[in-house]
Amino acid sequence: MVPYAATTEHITVTVRPVYLDSDTNYFARRFVFGYHIRIQNGSDMPVRLLRRHWRIQEEGGRVQFVNGAGVIGEQPLIAPSDEHTYSSYSVLSTFCGTMEGHYIMERENGEQFTVEIPRFDLRAMAN
Repeated sequence: MVPYAATTEHITVTVRPVYLDSDTNYFARRFVFGYHIRIQNGSDMPVRLLRRHWRIQEEGGRVQFVNGAGVIGEQPLIAPSDEHTYSSYSVLSTFCGTMEGHYIMERENGEQFTVEIPRFDLRAMAN
């Protein structure tokens, strides 16, 4: 798994994508990709992950947007020098694509800010 990382305001997001061959159905054009995310808080105050915004682009140009509260049903509070990890997946109709996006985070003083999720490649049989 190739890692991709980006740091915004002392918050580092690292993504490790993986092709899930066992969940893929080539004949149905259903290619499944998992991704593991680690969010590290390098700041001096706790932050809460409020929302996620994804842009998923398939080979050929088709784009999907996914937005919602938190991640996998949670809005984790990440203490200074701590991290939150989770895994999820995306289904494409092509052999490859890309994902990228951002999180909306909130400091304990109520200030909200955007944290980049780095663009990462999804490639069948390549991750």
